Amino acid sequence: MMYSDIPAAQTLVLQFKAKGIKHIVISPGSRNAPLTISFTKHPFFECYSIVDERCAAFFALGMAQQTGEPVAVVCTSGSALLNYYPAIAEAFYSDIPLIVVSADRPSYRIDIGDGQTIRQQNVFEKHIGYSANLKQDVSHAAHLVAKYGKSLLRDSQESIQSFNEQEIVRAIATATDNKAPVHINIPFEEPLYGRVEEPSITLGEVKYKQEEELGNVDWSELSELWRKSTKKMILVGVNPPNALDETVIEHLASDGNTLVFTETTSNLHHPEFFPSIDSIVAPIEKRQDSEAVFMDLQPDLLITFGGLIVSKKIKAFLRRHQPKHHWHIDPKKAYDTFFGLTKHIQTTPNHFFGQLGAGPTAPSPYKVKWESVKRKYEEKRKDYLKQIPYSDFTVFDDIIGAIPKGYQVHLANSSTVRYAQLFAMDPSLKVFCNRGTSGIDGSTSTAIGASVHSSSPTILITGDLSFFYDSNALWNNYLRPDFRIILINNEGGGIFRILPGQEDTDEFETFFETRHQLNASQLAVMYGFEYEKVADQDGLRTSLVDFYQDSGRPKILEVCTPRTVNNKILLGYFDFIS
Repeated sequence: MMYSDIPAAQTLVLQFKAKGIKHIVISPGSRNAPLTISFTKHPFFECYSIVDERCAAFFALGMAQQTGEPVAVVCTSGSALLNYYPAIAEAFYSDIPLIVVSADRPSYRIDIGDGQTIRQQNVFEKHIGYSANLKQDVSHAAHLVAKYGKSLLRDSQESIQSFNEQEIVRAIATATDNKAPVHINIPFEEPLYGRVEEPSITLGEVKYKQEEELGNVDWSELSELWRKSTKKMILVGVNPPNALDETVIEHLASDGNTLVFTETTSNLHHPEFFPSIDSIVAPIEKRQDSEAVFMDLQPDLLITFGGLIVSKKIKAFLRRHQPKHHWHIDPKKAYDTFFGLTKHIQTTPNHFFGQLGAGPTAPSPYKVKWESVKRKYEEKRKDYLKQIPYSDFTVFDDIIGAIPKGYQVHLANSSTVRYAQLFAMDPSLKVFCNRGTSGIDGSTSTAIGASVHSSSPTILITGDLSFFYDSNALWNNYLRPDFRIILINNEGGGIFRILPGQEDTDEFETFFETRHQLNASQLAVMYGFEYEKVADQDGLRTSLVDFYQDSGRPKILEVCTPRTVNNKILLGYFDFIS
């Protein structure tokens, strides 16, 4: 083993080892050399080299998403650190334990004109669980500290060591216990490449225990309201696979007064649940008596759990037709998404429903009616698919139906995740999407990072803008041969042709839709992917037969669809099922 000769670098590495932080994603640089040396020379750590810091952070986020344990990203000083911000924001809103470690210049070298120098302390303060700003060691490069940073000498090396240990422990605890991103900023003075075979420091006893702020719950009151409510709705957002116990799922499914609305990202399945929310809500919007029908759907009691909701239509409906009671179940936080939150119950959904005592009840008119609506739109969707031409709509039907059982599925944002809501996923599939901030910027990087430790193969379904935006994600040595990408290329941001404001002008095509004529063929060659391109239904179905077969390299299947008809066919679906 070998360590940097700088105490702060040794301290971080030893604390990470003590707390079991094993996976380290490193981007190249000089200022972070003390950390790179110490991590890569220690057999405990698994280190990954990702050049692009934005991709590196999403890659680490994907690993942390799968393992549920903190993963660290390490970068040099300057603007390199700022490239982590999109992934940090995603981790913040998706409750993913990401540890950001940035090497910094000494305080006396900041804002004097030195290169690769910015104000790094607290730079993520609005989207971070904790910021640990370590103090510079005064025992290292002591002659430079004495010459340029005399004010630092007010602290002894012993007090600096104690402070740094406490800050690191607190940051790790926050990431681990709160499932939040944290930032550890470490200033280093040159020389940066000194090494020792044994650490010069010994860790002290540092304990950090976060206070739990759990509110008191009157279970009898909640149970009584649950029993009395004849129109109950459960709405589930982003949820990890297998998070809800099967007994709880069965109890909810057998409750005759309860509609359980799920999304593809909810990873919850039952024949009694309602998995395509927009197929229920969109047709109501088109009815002349829509107000009366929406009032009929309006719940007395709304219970939500999981992360953010994809469907804009259910959000609009519940904001306009608010339930009398809205409870959100989460140990950590509760967003008032519908502007009517009445209770935040700080526990897990399994514990909540176990305490509530939910059980079978006879189907009420509320549930019977909407089950009938669900059956009708499912039949009409089949009829619609038989009569429409090749388009994004038919492509998603074929793609989702062809995914082998047990796969890990990653969905890019924008049109991709929204189309996926309209089609049934096999219950064995594990579905993920960066819905914390819903950005297109790191979908590919996240999927690749998530695939590293997955026990099953991974498929990424992505749109063209998301794919090309994050193409540096393919620049690494960690792509598994069973990694698959389906790229749906409709030559622009197709979602903007669906949203209000669409118009056939050059300005719209250039600045909103961002029309292009790119394809992935040369990227596939450069990064060592097998590549195939299709542009019709027969070609797609033929290609899907062999796409998931074992191969020595990862694969990209590029599916080209007609740019100007996709929006008409999607909107026509909601008219057809109305």
